[in-house]
This record gives sequence, C-alpha cells and structure tokens, in this order.
Amino acid sequence: MSWQPDVATLGDLADTIAAAFPDDVITTQLSRGELTVEIQPGAVRRVLTWLRDEPAAHFEELVDVCGVDYPARLPRFDVVYHLLSLAHNQRCRVKLATDEDTPVPSVISVYASAGWFERETWDMYGVLFADHDDLRRLLTDYGFEGHPLRKDFPLTGFVEMRYDEAEKRVVYEPVQLRQDWRSFDFLSPWEGGTPEVLPGDEKATDAAETKG
Repeated sequence: MSWQPDVATLGDLADTIAAAFPDDVITTQLSRGELTVEIQPGAVRRVLTWLRDEPAAHFEELVDVCGVDYPARLPRFDVVYHLLSLAHNQRCRVKLATDEDTPVPSVISVYASAGWFERETWDMYGVLFADHDDLRRLLTDYGFEGHPLRKDFPLTGFVEMRYDEAEKRVVYEPVQLRQDWRSFDFLSPWEGGTPEVLPGDEKATDAAETKG
C-alpha cells in the first residue's frame, strides 16, 4: 500500500505559517500532496528556521535549492527550496522571486547543506547569495562565461574547449558556429511527422541498391 500525504495536516500547516508570517508569506498552495509557500526574499532565513524548528512542521532536511528562469518576467528568477520532514513524512516547497542583481540571503546558517546548493544555483543561473563565504563555480570551469541554465544562454555556449596537439595543452576558443548555418525543421514525430527518408538514411538506401 503506497503512502498518501496527510492533506488536512498540510492544509493546517499552510494556515499556520501564513498566520505566523503575515507580512512575509505571499501565497500558499496545496497541490499533489505537497505544500508550496511563496515568500518575500528577505524572510527566507526566518521562514526556513520556523519550518525546521516548529514541531508541527519539523522539516529537518533541505533536499535541494534550485533556480527557475522566466526571462519575460520581472523579477526574472525564482529560487526554490525543497524541504523534507522525516518525522511527519511530508514535503514543503518554499520559493521566492529575485533578479540577477539582488542577492538572496544565504541559508547556510539554517541548513549547512545549502552551501553546495547555493553555489550550484549561482553557477547555473547567476543568482547571488549574500553572506555566502565561498560563492564560486561548482559544475562549470572557473573560467566559464555565463550561466548555462538561463533560457537565453546559447546552446553552443560562448567558448569551446579542445586539446591542441601542437601546443600540447587544452585551449579555449570562441565558438565560431553561426546560427544561420544550421538547418532546423522544428518538427517532431508526434506533431509534424517526419520525411520518409531522414537525413543520412539515403546512404543506407544507396548501399543496398548497389549490392542488389
């Protein structure tokens, strides 16, 4: 028998946290057995501390911190904190909105594991975290340009890395591939269908006819 979350309990928790932080909680939403709380950015430490220490919540584990990019929206980014209560077997999602210039308070003092998660969020999205004592790249190289999970980041990147046989070392060079050199039909097998012969398949057809 699969476990089902106690929706009534999470609903009560949503009302409790909204009452405890009337100026900081923007909205609460209960969906698919999980609670989402949207808050003001400056309140993130006190809200997460309350969710960790309040017996009715007891979200003692920070599962991850991630970013979401909405390029057409101001402010552009969401920072999302996923919490887990092992005591109550429940999950809570806390999110806040920010931009690329306004630092979000670090929550390392609340959850020590946030240090790695905040570094990844900065690396991938460029979201700054105030009071983080080691905010540097985590998944990309230290000389990497840009933040690759932003929606406007080019798929080819800005630079390419290769081993130069003549210089006997790894070199970085600007990407030279121009967008107008590519050919996209923007079709999928479910929407627009595919041609009878896909690019490259004609080689196999020609080889079969030659053998015949």
